[in-house]
Amino acid sequence: MKKALTIAGSDSGGGAGIQADLKTFQELEVYGMSALTAITAQNTLGVHAVYPMTVEAVAKQIEAIGHDIGTDAVKTGMLFSAEIIEAVSEQLEKYQWENVVVDPVMIAKGGASLLQQEAILSMKKNLLPLAKVVTPNIPEAEVLTGMVIRTFEDKKEAAKRLYEIGVKNIVIKGGHDENKSESTDLLFDGAEFYTFTSKRIQTRNTHGTGCTFSAVITAELAKGSNVYQAVLSAKDFIQAAIEDGIAIGQGHGPTNHWAYRKRTLKEELAGS
Repeated sequence: MKKALTIAGSDSGGGAGIQADLKTFQELEVYGMSALTAITAQNTLGVHAVYPMTVEAVAKQIEAIGHDIGTDAVKTGMLFSAEIIEAVSEQLEKYQWENVVVDPVMIAKGGASLLQQEAILSMKKNLLPLAKVVTPNIPEAEVLTGMVIRTFEDKKEAAKRLYEIGVKNIVIKGGHDENKSESTDLLFDGAEFYTFTSKRIQTRNTHGTGCTFSAVITAELAKGSNVYQAVLSAKDFIQAAIEDGIAIGQGHGPTNHWAYRKRTLKEELAGS
């Protein structure tokens, strides 16, 4: 039984955060566990309130997993404050978990800030050097590197800067690319660059894409995949989830977490 732990915030609307992570782990047949960093009052229209957990509460949740169950991979999402980031980093070092995926969640789809300004420095100093993979979108990569990203060469330079911080593998997502027909994710492992391109889907039902994408990488690493294979699986999973998005609510609807499994099953039945 492979296991994955998500350390992230709760989305009451169910489309992002730990809800998206646990749904993704389940779809990929990985046992999911969670440590809550904050509770958000959230729906498809946006984040209406954020209630952070205490630092002790976050640390105790992680200790409970580390002391008893253990995990094969860890994903961090919304961490909110510098103090929580420091506490999470201490726990990751304490249990020497190696398959750490950092999704540097900063801003929600509706524009609400999910990371305090002083927390950015703590993330770069304490958390990113512990990461096996970091998965920023373009705005997040700009904040972390202090540079403007407009071109493919800019993305490569940003990836190099994040590698210099200590991250072993960087995935800069292409959802904010200016290309209207395609979305290209860039993976840098310190030596080689790899690209993953998919057709851009014109839809508003994209809530939770970043959380889900990084959760797939986490689940695949837990199962023994290498980083390239994990990112490739994540690209396929999220493409299906966006194409078959769920039109609920009045704003940004969620992606469809069971779309990939249903497609895979359909292909298997057709092949037999």
